[in-house]
Amino acid sequence: MPLEVRKTWLDQVQEEIVDPDRRIVDPHHHFFVPGGAFPAYDLTALHADTGTHNVQKTVFMQCWEGYRASDPEHLQCVGETEWVDAISKEAAKTPDAAQVAGIIGTAELRAGAAVREVLEAHQTASDLFRGIRLAAAWDPDENIMRMPTIENADLYADPKFREGFKVLDEMGLVFDAYHYHPQTPALADLARAFPNVNIVLDHLGTPLGIGAYANKSEIFGTWQKGIADIASCDNVHIKLGGLAMPWNGFGYDDAPVPPTSDQLVSDQKDYYHYAIDAFGPERCMFESNFPVDKCAVSYTVLWNAFKKMAGPYSAAEKDHLFWGTAYKVYSLD
Repeated sequence: MPLEVRKTWLDQVQEEIVDPDRRIVDPHHHFFVPGGAFPAYDLTALHADTGTHNVQKTVFMQCWEGYRASDPEHLQCVGETEWVDAISKEAAKTPDAAQVAGIIGTAELRAGAAVREVLEAHQTASDLFRGIRLAAAWDPDENIMRMPTIENADLYADPKFREGFKVLDEMGLVFDAYHYHPQTPALADLARAFPNVNIVLDHLGTPLGIGAYANKSEIFGTWQKGIADIASCDNVHIKLGGLAMPWNGFGYDDAPVPPTSDQLVSDQKDYYHYAIDAFGPERCMFESNFPVDKCAVSYTVLWNAFKKMAGPYSAAEKDHLFWGTAYKVYSLD
């Protein structure tokens, strides 16, 4: 499902920055090179977006870029960490702009105990390496995007995956989890099996909203049950964002005008407030998911919506949501 950033279309909605002095860690963005399935996004583009709000630090999230084709296949993914480490050094030349302060790479956990070699290579490649994401998103509906190398919805229960997950536990690394909402119970089972691993649930657990999941009220109830269950796992944190993708079913990318922050709040606030109430602000962090969500909403509008949704919370709770949780989980020195 190719995605496109349409600047002229996004520019139809202009807003003043809400709470402009609020310090922010954006714990979830990507870099993409031109010519792929996702819109190109480099450091210049990141700084143009993060410069609209007071974003001081970011965390890069794996996206299958920068691989070292000359290496053995299982080590090629280490090239992504090296690539982003070089970008972080370039960002450091502009100290007043957002700094890439953490890197989440990837590794094939289904290699079992042998994955340690790959994880150690990531650590050697960059001091910013904090852990991995092995995206598990898969659904029987062929119209919903499936992750590369994933053949079914049962990755978290795979015995070899769990053997590799034990290495994450032993090395004290973070695991970012990207899957669709019907898979959340399986992640909760994994979290209970490895209570010492810091797990971050991406994109509010990605509630689907198309195809068989088009009935949002029905899906919301199923999603709530999964969130309530996994929130009982103290080692799981949750990212608040990522709901502007086509498979979430809000239809923003097909609208004649992009959403305003007020529209985002109206459409999505129930998801955000339920998750914050379930996890507590100290285990929640707002995320941009850029440039993927940029296909539907601008950075200015998105973070304005987050700030409006955070309105009912105390100053200390807001600092967790925008800064402290991400800073702690990803050890952003």
